[in-house]
Amino acid sequence: MSQQPFVGRPTPITNATHTQKPSGMPIHKYGFYEQVEIPDRTWPNARVTKAPRWLSTDLRDGNQSLIDPMTPARKREMFDLLVRMGYKEIEVGFPSSGDTDFAFVRSIIEEGAIPDDVTISVLTQAREDLIERTVESLVGAHRATVHLYNATAPTFRRVVFRGSKEQIKQIAVDGTRLVMEYAEKLLGPETTFGYQYSPEIFTDTELDFALDVCEAVCDVWQPAEGREIILNLPATVERSTPSTHADRFEWMARNLTRREHVCISVHPHNDRGTAVAAAELALMAGADRVEGCLFGQGERTGNVDLITLGMNLFSQGIDPQIDFSQIDEIRRTSEYCNQMEVHPRHPYAGDLVYTAFSGSHQDAIKKGFDAMEADAAAAGPGVTVDDLEWAVPYLPIDPKDVGRSYEAVIRVNSQSGKGGIAYVLKNDHKLDLPRRMQIEFSRIIQAKTDAEGGEVTPKAIWDVFSDEYLPNPEDAASRWGRIQLRSGSTATDKDGTDTLTVEAVVDGVDAVLNGTGNGPISAFFDALAGIGIDARLLDYTEHTMSEGASAVAASYIECAIDGRVLWGIGIDANTTRASLKAVISAVNRAGR
Repeated sequence: MSQQPFVGRPTPITNATHTQKPSGMPIHKYGFYEQVEIPDRTWPNARVTKAPRWLSTDLRDGNQSLIDPMTPARKREMFDLLVRMGYKEIEVGFPSSGDTDFAFVRSIIEEGAIPDDVTISVLTQAREDLIERTVESLVGAHRATVHLYNATAPTFRRVVFRGSKEQIKQIAVDGTRLVMEYAEKLLGPETTFGYQYSPEIFTDTELDFALDVCEAVCDVWQPAEGREIILNLPATVERSTPSTHADRFEWMARNLTRREHVCISVHPHNDRGTAVAAAELALMAGADRVEGCLFGQGERTGNVDLITLGMNLFSQGIDPQIDFSQIDEIRRTSEYCNQMEVHPRHPYAGDLVYTAFSGSHQDAIKKGFDAMEADAAAAGPGVTVDDLEWAVPYLPIDPKDVGRSYEAVIRVNSQSGKGGIAYVLKNDHKLDLPRRMQIEFSRIIQAKTDAEGGEVTPKAIWDVFSDEYLPNPEDAASRWGRIQLRSGSTATDKDGTDTLTVEAVVDGVDAVLNGTGNGPISAFFDALAGIGIDARLLDYTEHTMSEGASAVAASYIECAIDGRVLWGIGIDANTTRASLKAVISAVNRAGR
């Protein structure tokens, strides 16, 4: 039977309530991007299971897109960083564009800065004088690739070059032949030489024409066993969904006649904001290599981000074969070289990407860390958290694996809750607060953030916690409350009754308090009753804060004191003394 509405029932939201209105923007100026017909496409069922070949274009694409291009010193710093990280193919410049790039290429060759297993790449347009200058820059290199490109898209053919398809193809063919001729003329046997061709603006070029040009280039180069050609298919302007981009790569991979001798390279830009997805799907569709920049530098919205791509593999248990373990050093070096800051929300590397301010996120993260510690302990002696599969909510990887400490994982502001505050106290001070005490203290911090606004630092949290629960009896400035403990001793009768004697300062006067009970805490409550304090134990827990003979204990006591429920904490090497301090903490708080 359907439920009948009743008087006062709220009106349900319907789809009609949320009908969008026309934007008024000139959408008539733009058309749909051409789809690729591959009814039996295979890439959706593929999976990336190993790292691709990587090519960094930071010193070319990344550099030419800067407001302030890199100085030679900053270029060298970037090159050395890329080598340290493990990149084996690095595009180092556009030598024919000017003396600066030419001199840089010569410097790293002549100074022996290029490891034997690193291949440098240089870019050139398809003009003879530029090709000659480009090849000349490589003299003496151990491993080098010349990368030649020409635009093949219809808009460029019609507007920029005003040439036919055959004329555009001939530019690529002639350029390839000239590269081979000048390499034979200028480079010696010490150089292992390779060739890369890009049908520029591939994403806007008709697929059959892009294939035709690539095949014509291959006819000149004659790829064979031990003589690969790199065909780079650039999304010079990102125009389609990543799925259509993948379709184009699968189509090319299927139709190239010498596929086994061709390295297909993907070079996405980020105009639609989906360069990372486009690169990953292109790899699923058959691409072998990815070209990009650290942190997505490059013209306009940038090239694809090599940091994100590599770390995405790492987060899936696939070795990216690039070392990201000191990600803050990588970021700082990149910022110095590029004179541009990395966004604080940048995936994996931003200042805030492993940080939670939200209370629910903080609570889940704290529980995740606790669960991993418990799982490691349960797994047996010698097993640590690092031996287990990572499983902490909201943290896709362990920040420690990229050189981050846990100090900034949880930060507290007005949006934070008990979990975040409890995490800070446990992580920084080894205090594992009981849940109800977390709630009590979080209200105190919340009142501070509501009054003052902004972030509450770990130091400020500890200062507030110390002032609230841990007055220092030796420090007159921070001393508060009715009772300061000096010493205490207990004795147990035959029937199990404990007798407690406590030397203390009560209301500024030296006093000796005596009580009996079925334990030191019970006996102390009895002693407090003798000076007019009505206190009753509600909950008690304790834990050690360190290991070994000199371990310190933390005791937490929840008390009903004159009708108020309050927590107290005591820290001491002696567990009985820690318990007495915890009771005094609660009693003194009641009198503030």
